[in-house]
Amino acid sequence: MLSLVPTPIGNIGDISLRAIEALSNADILLCEDTRVTKKLIHILKERYETTFKENQNFISLHSHNEIDFIEKLEPSFFLKNVIYVSDAGMPGVSDPGQALVQYCQNNRLKYDVLPGANALLTAFVASGFVETKMLFWGFLPHKGKDRAASLQGALNSGFTTIVYESPHRLEKLLNELLEEDSGRKIFLAKELTKKYQSYYFGTAGEIKQKLDSNIRGEWVVVIEASEAQNSSAISQNDVLGLDLPKKTQAKLISKITGENTKACYERLLNL
Repeated sequence: MLSLVPTPIGNIGDISLRAIEALSNADILLCEDTRVTKKLIHILKERYETTFKENQNFISLHSHNEIDFIEKLEPSFFLKNVIYVSDAGMPGVSDPGQALVQYCQNNRLKYDVLPGANALLTAFVASGFVETKMLFWGFLPHKGKDRAASLQGALNSGFTTIVYESPHRLEKLLNELLEEDSGRKIFLAKELTKKYQSYYFGTAGEIKQKLDSNIRGEWVVVIEASEAQNSSAISQNDVLGLDLPKKTQAKLISKITGENTKACYERLLNL
């Protein structure tokens, strides 16, 4: 059987009793990083005096080897108690895991997903945005037209939109938001559940003034839903559902959201 087990995103106290039980009873541990998982288990042994099975098998499974690993799998692999853990948070959310679930579904194998810590939902609730329809955008492309088109999509999705960003590109993102929509409210969560957890709320310009030079750490960015989309009777998804050329769809969506038509067209080509 396969179990996907979430791990704390920072504070070790957030681990659940079910997660500890799954880790301690595992025969095989598929890990995004075996070193991180072994460190977690060491902490659990010392702090909670948890007893683990002897001779547990740790196997590295990450975004770079996931496809190759699954192609070589045999259903008999899951006759043992197998769990998958990412370094932090919920497997399958900007981390490997979904392909394993799909493999089990395709081969009619039993699997389970344990609930637990997740930066996406934690930041969404902490943002205070009352538009409860939300969209998880993941990581933006690093640069170029792909990044510009993806950012336009996030800004004009019509929903409260959550983006993950690295500290190396956070200032770049704030500058982009300032240029694209200087009045849009955003919420930033830094190092959730950790010692230096911080919240920032306001426009991109206001937040830039509050940030000091040290922006290292994990960041979640929550973008307020655009007013143009919320007040429209026709949504972007309504337009995408019409049998129309991409250029025509882009023009209509631009009218609804205020998004640049050219940027919208490039984004639609990448969908």
